[in-house]
Amino acid sequence: MSPSLIKMWISFAGIGAFAVAALMVAISHTKLSGWFATLIRFIAFLIFLFGTVIMIFIVVSGPTGG
Repeated sequence: MSPSLIKMWISFAGIGAFAVAALMVAISHTKLSGWFATLIRFIAFLIFLFGTVIMIFIVVSGPTGG
């Protein structure tokens, strides 16, 4: 696989992490309560940080040239 395709799949993982984190927060606000909702929000925050690190890596690494 070319470096461009690898970066594409890595960026999809970051986008997926953002989507999972958003769904977890939405579910924790609407369906859950108490300490379990707080735990789910904390896990969602960690997943969001993971997606953020991936996106920063993709943007800072620049174009692959092909």
